[in-house]
Amino acid sequence: MASPEHPGSPGWTGPITQCTARTKQEAPATGPDLLHPGSDGHLDTHSGLSSNSSMTTRELQQYWQKEKCHWKHVKLLFEIASARIEERKVSKFVVYQIIVIQTGSFDNNKAVLERRYSDFAKLQKALLKTFREEIEDVEFPRKHLTGNFAEEIICERRRALQDYLGLLYAIRCVRRSREFLDFLTRPELREAFGCLRAGQYPRALELLLRVLPLQEKLTAHCPAAAVPALCAVLLCHRDLDRPAEAFAAGERALQRLQAREGHRYYAPLLDAMVRLAYALGKDFVSLQERLEESQLRRPMPRGITLKELTVREYLH
Repeated sequence: MASPEHPGSPGWTGPITQCTARTKQEAPATGPDLLHPGSDGHLDTHSGLSSNSSMTTRELQQYWQKEKCHWKHVKLLFEIASARIEERKVSKFVVYQIIVIQTGSFDNNKAVLERRYSDFAKLQKALLKTFREEIEDVEFPRKHLTGNFAEEIICERRRALQDYLGLLYAIRCVRRSREFLDFLTRPELREAFGCLRAGQYPRALELLLRVLPLQEKLTAHCPAAAVPALCAVLLCHRDLDRPAEAFAAGERALQRLQAREGHRYYAPLLDAMVRLAYALGKDFVSLQERLEESQLRRPMPRGITLKELTVREYLH
């Protein structure tokens, strides 16, 4: 096989990128399970092996054995550490600070996020539509007609909301649901992708690095779920002239797409990685060959770039 031209040379045709068609969605009877963000910012089921995977039987066995390790349940602890009253021109509300840590080992990536009571109420309403029977014994703290800003009421509700999150997380189908994941990560991800679209890369990167560890813990059963956010990290580093950091983020994303050549991010990500590898003096040939082999098994016309694909996330 002839050695490929380098990116930018006269003979360079460039890796072919394409947003591939999704496979048919599959969801358990109790609701969404294996999830990842879609082009509209929602989650869908697309975590299986590519139908065109060229693995041998032994390689497939090794792959699924490794995957079972990824599926091992990550136990999380939710603590509402504090609450504060925030006043604006036309409204007054309580903001609760939620801390999420992984139990069983030292967690240096604890997540800290803030949500209003109305955010919890929206979560409860959404869950009732899909998991009414599953959460019938989970008590949601009701709003009082008066005294909602009294210190005693705020402390009581803080403890009740903390128990509420813990009880929801204990239900497998709920903790893996789109509704629960969106409640914990969507506001930060939506802001981050909005900053990415606006070219505000430092702010986007700050938000992404804050929410990614939590997203990865919540979707440990579905490694591909974090790929869009990792690709956004790659783009931020790349456009901030940090190719080494961009390449490292891309490697993490590719690792989550092992044996998923049909995933819509696979070809655009490899395309970006080839160019980064060349710029860094790394082995770009093997990456390009992976992409070319994928194209031979799954022919497709030239598609969109990684950035064009990624900025479509979390639009609504």
